[in-house]
Amino acid sequence: MPEGHTIHRLARDYASRLTGAVAVSSPQGRFSDAAALLSGTELLRTDAHGKHLFLGFRDAEDTDWVHIHLGLFGKVSFGGAPAPPPADTVRLRLAGPTAHADLRGPTTCALIRGPEKQAIHARLGPDPLRADADPSAAYARVSRSRTTVAALLMDQKVVAGVGNVYRAEVLFRHGVDPYRPGRDIGPELWEAMWADLAALMREGVRTNRIDTVRPEHTPEAMGRPPRVDDHGGEVYVYRRADRPCHLCGDTVRTAGLAARNLFWCPTCQSG
Repeated sequence: MPEGHTIHRLARDYASRLTGAVAVSSPQGRFSDAAALLSGTELLRTDAHGKHLFLGFRDAEDTDWVHIHLGLFGKVSFGGAPAPPPADTVRLRLAGPTAHADLRGPTTCALIRGPEKQAIHARLGPDPLRADADPSAAYARVSRSRTTVAALLMDQKVVAGVGNVYRAEVLFRHGVDPYRPGRDIGPELWEAMWADLAALMREGVRTNRIDTVRPEHTPEAMGRPPRVDDHGGEVYVYRRADRPCHLCGDTVRTAGLAARNLFWCPTCQSG
């Protein structure tokens, strides 16, 4: 499932590429009625919160928003204009004067109004990439919970946008045992982790990949081969189970937690 930096980048890409009046269609047919209402209007604004993307159209008294959640299989692809004939798997196509965008396989693609959008924001935790994020709101939930910090970081009601990669990597970068209860995370440690998440995710928006190793631990600095993985990016522990830790040489471990695979170094994260 895409992590939050991908959704924020998509919001930026939609806004920059789809200018002017757009033709809106649903070749697959599942969004046809809503597409007909929007076609010929302008994409006025975009927004992202965690793993939720919002495309805002015509603004009378209230904005029509297309709410998108990619889920496990959703993908967005951009191309030039004129757009070629669409595949029948495209749920939503936006075609403007200079570009087009195709959405395939999302978990959610629905037309909503402002109050419905606000309800979605209200049920999500703060997003490290949003200007209105309040890390203290997340800490209030973390600090009173017996649940492991690894599970809390993946709970979108606690922190929105963090997925399996950022979860594993920020815990490693701060030497935190993933099974440590949330209530044992002090405020200074939480502030440091939050700031680190925000910086890493902003860089992910910029580069469209996840890199979490510090400059002194890059392949060039350490004289090691670069990572070869279809997810791309240099990481410390994510998907490196049974391989030596870059820092201490101990074997990176994996286990199931909160329905996802957890990765950590038992030596570097013994605190």
